[in-house]
Amino acid sequence: GLGSRCSPPRSVYPQQAELGKPRERSCSLPGLDFNYGLYTRGLDGGVPAAIGHWNVFKQQPTCPHELTRNYIAMNRGAVKAGLVTARENFLYRQLNDIRISDQEDRHVKKELPSLPPNMTFGTPARPSTPFFDLLQHRYQQLWVQEQKATQKAIKLEKKHKVILGKLYETRSSQLRKYKPPVKLDALWHMPHFQKVRPHLSTFPTEADRQRALRAHQDEHAVRQGTLRMGNYTHP
Repeated sequence: GLGSRCSPPRSVYPQQAELGKPRERSCSLPGLDFNYGLYTRGLDGGVPAAIGHWNVFKQQPTCPHELTRNYIAMNRGAVKAGLVTARENFLYRQLNDIRISDQEDRHVKKELPSLPPNMTFGTPARPSTPFFDLLQHRYQQLWVQEQKATQKAIKLEKKHKVILGKLYETRSSQLRKYKPPVKLDALWHMPHFQKVRPHLSTFPTEADRQRALRAHQDEHAVRQGTLRMGNYTHP
């Protein structure tokens, strides 16, 4: 019937995966007598052909070497002919195409300098970092020494300049700087108060008074109060 004609063959349906297992997507490998890779078919004839004759490489014919233009001669000729613009020079070169011969071209082209056999190409490696100098602050010490030497040189230069520019002292300059001494008169005291002695003296002798005054001055820093004589001392 129509159903049997329209239904595809059984091999077209995808293979059903086994229950509980993933679907296998692999191909079967050929047998043990199968060799992988490409077959190399020998065309050299093996050892007898190599002993009997030798294939020599034939050099390909090279194209004729184009000679270099002699721009110096063409420019000289254009100037002699009175041609100075770019257009006139271009036309002159089209009509007078002067070339350099092979011998002259060899002289013009300088040969490369011969390099020694032990020549090493490339950039030299960066020197290693001086870790010991860094740990010992060597660069700081060098900088301090340089600063000291610079300051010393500046001081010597200033001293030399001062010596060169020193002026001799004359009598007028010395008199200008001279200050006459001023004698200070004693303070004036009233005559009837000069022989008055103190009414109260608590020290037996003057030496005891001076000793007590020195002790007071030594303890002046640790005492309190306005006059630094104790907590209960009032001015």
